[in-house]
Amino acid sequence: MDVGGSHVTAAVVDPPALTDLRAAAAGLEAGGTRAERAAEIDPHAPRDVLLDQLAAPARAVVEALAAAAVGREAGTPATCPLRGWAVAMPGPFDYASGTGTFAGVDKFASLAGVDLRGAFADRLGVARDHVRFCNDAVAYGIGEWAVGAGSRSRRMVCLTLGTGVGSSFLDAGVEIDSGPLVPAHGEVHRLTISGRPLEATMSSPALRSAFRDRSGQELPVEEICARARAGDPLAVEVLHAALGALGVAVGPWIERFDADTVVVGGSIARSWDVVGPGFRDGLAAVGVSAPVVVPADLGSRAPLVGAAVHWERGATPR
Repeated sequence: MDVGGSHVTAAVVDPPALTDLRAAAAGLEAGGTRAERAAEIDPHAPRDVLLDQLAAPARAVVEALAAAAVGREAGTPATCPLRGWAVAMPGPFDYASGTGTFAGVDKFASLAGVDLRGAFADRLGVARDHVRFCNDAVAYGIGEWAVGAGSRSRRMVCLTLGTGVGSSFLDAGVEIDSGPLVPAHGEVHRLTISGRPLEATMSSPALRSAFRDRSGQELPVEEICARARAGDPLAVEVLHAALGALGVAVGPWIERFDADTVVVGGSIARSWDVVGPGFRDGLAAVGVSAPVVVPADLGSRAPLVGAAVHWERGATPR
């Protein structure tokens, strides 16, 4: 499961398919039947309403698998049993205990302190220890490392650009979130640039604000990117300044981590043709030129695949 601020997606990924990019990215179960469901949620809903919304796509996946099993002809391979759920969750969250404070994020207030492991287990009909949690940005990075643009590189940094800046620092696909080689908790959103929080310069709200301040127009980031693609000098300048600042801020950490690959995903990175140059220029400005810098390949399915890898490892990292 991948839980976002306004949506939740559930899918089945067959572990053997994790060696196959297209099968894993499609979220295929062993028989080849796609089993993926998504729904919008109200992050401000009361607790029980929100829990039911979060569990609904997963319940639909279970029903789809059951229907597929009943519909198989005699003698065909049986559907592999559902082994459990790995849930990619945003923070602040205690991934070992399955509870979160969600302080300062303006969402999921009704879930603060709630035992989500127990709540999901009850609603999905599985044992408590068959529900595991991982950080959503880390799951995104692991998915891209396992079967996406990361190509199982030795040392990889993944950045996700949207309403904020998510990050993961991976050594052979395993998260590193402490020590001198990474920012605090492995989270680049804690960095500053020119004395301001990084996300005040590089994020969807920051890009919209910068363009509005310069033009008087309120535009979505997608439209700002479209204008940059068409040659609008102001749109180009706004994007280049923000992405350049990102490169300057994270470049020293990419260098310190000795990353050989940097993967950039999230909604903003979908316009890589107009955001990539600014980011690369920012890295170059602080002397970082060695890593391969590429856009993410799996899109919204990256955290689903990453969650499946997390399940296979059986550990309880962030």
